[in-house]
Amino acid sequence: MKLFNPNKASFGRHETFSLRYFWLTKGFQAFIENPDIFKSDEATVTLGVGKNMVNAIRYWLRASQLLEGENNVLKTTELGNAIFATDGFDPFLEDDATLWVCHWQLATNAELSTAIYWFFNCYHKPEFNSDETANALVDFVINNTHGKHSEKTVRQEIALILRMYCLTRSRTKDVEDVLDSPLTTLNLISSMDGKNYRSLPASRETLPLGVFSFAINELFNQLNTVSIPINTLMYGEKNGVALGSVFRLTENALITLVEQLVTKYPIIFQLNETAGIHQLLRYEKPDSMTFLNQHYQGIAQS
Repeated sequence: MKLFNPNKASFGRHETFSLRYFWLTKGFQAFIENPDIFKSDEATVTLGVGKNMVNAIRYWLRASQLLEGENNVLKTTELGNAIFATDGFDPFLEDDATLWVCHWQLATNAELSTAIYWFFNCYHKPEFNSDETANALVDFVINNTHGKHSEKTVRQEIALILRMYCLTRSRTKDVEDVLDSPLTTLNLISSMDGKNYRSLPASRETLPLGVFSFAINELFNQLNTVSIPINTLMYGEKNGVALGSVFRLTENALITLVEQLVTKYPIIFQLNETAGIHQLLRYEKPDSMTFLNQHYQGIAQS
């Protein structure tokens, strides 16, 4: 998780290519075999894509926080190894949980995927069109960053987000488009008529408790706190991570998941009310991967 830093916001580093289905698997496993793959002349052959797409794959691996470090000194993360290594839990994205994890990683990486972070944490309009959303992002960039970012590049981010997350009616007939856009299956954005869109809170039955627990624990770690108000979990603080908004949960759905969390891990988490403020407390500091490991191991056993 990388919180918003006005000096480190970035746009357009994906070369306008949205995340495609097998890029994370191909890119991650190719990197394990050859850590210099993205600097190699063999990258286009190994990955089966053009040079610009090679750069895009490297970008999405870093934005999803599966690789970390600077461009020339990258290394795999614990999360990347656990899921996308050849012997990982879900290298071929067969479990919806992995898509939810990838979405969380992108939406909480305010440095490398600033636009996705902004859309899911800061932009709360339930119905919108691409132009007004692009205008809102431009205003956010002008008012909250110290660097100079091309307005054209910033605007293009909204089109990319819609391609990544929204399965339009025309695209449902094209199997290749569905396969190329894995995050559309999360149904976080829907098309109303081809020009207008919705991104509404819902119960999100496909969001596993293991992923929710992982996200909660990561948020506690990032904030370095022992308690988080439920309202903050839902809506976040200014330019902060809003867990409920990232997953587009209704308030009732968030509370239900928090209650399930407390029931399953009563030694770690507890709900508390102080001065009329409902809070989630954390008494221990477990490794966040523990929650994902339990989810995937449970799926494997079943």
